[in-house]
This record gives sequence, structure tokens and C-alpha cells, in this order.
Amino acid sequence: MEHLIGIDAGGWLDRGLTLAVAVVIAALVERVVVRLMHKLLDASDLPSASIFINIMRALIWALALLSVLQPVFGVDPAGFVTALGVVSLAISLGMQDTISNIIGGISLMVSKSVQPGDHITVGGVTGEVTDVTWRSTTVRVRGGAEEVIPNSVLSNTSVLHITSWTVGYCGVPIAVVPGADLDAVAQECRQVAERELADLLDPAFETDVIFTSLTAYGAQGEVRLHVLPDVVFSTAQDRLARALSGRPWLASCV
Repeated sequence: MEHLIGIDAGGWLDRGLTLAVAVVIAALVERVVVRLMHKLLDASDLPSASIFINIMRALIWALALLSVLQPVFGVDPAGFVTALGVVSLAISLGMQDTISNIIGGISLMVSKSVQPGDHITVGGVTGEVTDVTWRSTTVRVRGGAEEVIPNSVLSNTSVLHITSWTVGYCGVPIAVVPGADLDAVAQECRQVAERELADLLDPAFETDVIFTSLTAYGAQGEVRLHVLPDVVFSTAQDRLARALSGRPWLASCV
């Protein structure tokens, strides 16, 4: 009866059993491998380590699929892989930027060269790294704006890591008339800054004054401020410049 209606029940049963066995074996292998990878990756403290686990899962199931192509579906695995390779090549050519970003993200995460919390300067952008994903890195610049940098750009560009001293540093240049007491000027600048900018300054650093050169107009110097993370440099600079304006020791030209 089975042959009369064109159905080979025994053949379909064999194929179903083969497929079921392949699925069970793949599931067991996946479970063991994933547990082992979780232990290894947790010990390595690798950011976003789940992507590696997902890649391994995909590889296990891909191998399981290849193992049943011939006995279950009657498809030649070699021909399937060849066709898949051609399709993958076509897709990769159209997704070069995406693939480059993913590879760059993997490189950044494995090397830990850039991590959330780091303060960096890259391509003219300076700020705190808030997120590193597989495609891009987000940097929050002073003032709150966020710059999303493709990982392919970040991995191919020189990255400057900024020290905690430099993060909030901003300077206000000053020029002092010839003959002025520089120590007294420095002390006055510090006092004015601490009084007028108390709500802006980072208490972890002291305000200091340095003098770098002597000119016909007097001594050239700078009041070095360290402001809090949410303070825009120009706000602190403007407030101090206004507070120091009109001081008798200020030279007429900087």
C-alpha cells in the first residue's frame, strides 16, 4: 500500500530518526561546550563575552546540519558548502564596512585597549568611553554629547588615553606687568578661583599658577583649573576671566 501511493514509510522513518539523533547530539555538545566556555570567559573577564558563545553555538549547529544533509535531505554537503561560500562572498562584498566594524570590535574587546570608563582622545574627539559594542564605540564628550565611532575607525586610528589629571584640566592664560610680585599674583589667582568657581572645581586637584615666559609686556602665565566632569571648560574659563578682569597687575596684552 505504501508503494502504491508513492510513500516510503521506512525511508522517512530512518531519516526522521537520523535527524532526531543529530539534533540530540548537537544539543548535548552545545550544552557541554557552552558551560565550559562560560567558565573560561568569566575567568577572563572579557566584555560582552556572550558573542563568543553564540558563535560557537552557530558553529555546532552548522556542523550538525552538514552531517544530515546527505542522509536526510539528499543534498551533497560539498555542493552545499560551495554554494554557501559563493553566497557568503556576495554578502561580504556588500557588507564590508559592517564586517570590518565587527572585526575591529572583537580586536578591541580581546585586547581591552579601550573599555567603558576610559578617557580617550581619538580623531579630534575627547571624552569618556561609555559603551563598546561589536560595531561601534560610544564616547561622551564634555557637555553631554555622545560621539559614536565605528570600531573599524577606532582600531585603525591612534588612541590617546588621558590621565585623571588631564581629564578636567583647562587653563586660563594671564599676562603680568613687569615688576609685579609673581608669588602674590599666583596666590591671588588661586584665592579668586577657589572663591568664584567653588561649584565648578574638582576637589581632587588643586588650582595652581605657572609662569612660562618673560616678554616686553611682563610675565606670561596660566591659571590651571581642574573642573568637574559635567562642567564645560569655557564656562569655568569665562567666569575666572571675568573675576580677574581689572586687576592692577594684569598687563595690557597677552
